[in-house]
Amino acid sequence: MKVKEVMTAGPKACMPETSLAEAAALMWENDCGVLPVVNVDDRVVGVITDRDICFGAMTKNRPPAEVSVCEVTTGKLFACAPEDDIREALQTMRHERVRRLPVVGDGGRLEGILSLNDVVLRAEAKKRNGKTHTLTYADVVETYKAVCAHPLQASPQRRQAAAV
Repeated sequence: MKVKEVMTAGPKACMPETSLAEAAALMWENDCGVLPVVNVDDRVVGVITDRDICFGAMTKNRPPAEVSVCEVTTGKLFACAPEDDIREALQTMRHERVRRLPVVGDGGRLEGILSLNDVVLRAEAKKRNGKTHTLTYADVVETYKAVCAHPLQASPQRRQAAAV
């Protein structure tokens, strides 16, 4: 199964100079928790989440209307392509511990967004009507477990050093 069969096409997006207030309003109006950040050529340069907006607004000591998206995004971009196998995209989600991936086409242009919600809604039991499906409940659960996992505990040596 290809990413393009599961993704949400034509997602809302914002630009690096968009304010946090404008980005939050876009998320509210479109019932989403992430916006791809695109440049003037519609190339994806990052993403901003509702969590980024909350922490950014609280740590900048300025009104959200005065803080731009580029001030709070990390610069790390994890994405997939429409022709990628869905399992490759799930592997990226697991490895990078993200719930959503922008789907980028030729030249890095935004084509869609793939969320765990999209994946959950398309997953099937391993076999249905005698047919094996390419996106299983097990794929979804393993991805969700990896995304939700707590960071590794500090090593015993680090805990001991911190206690001294």
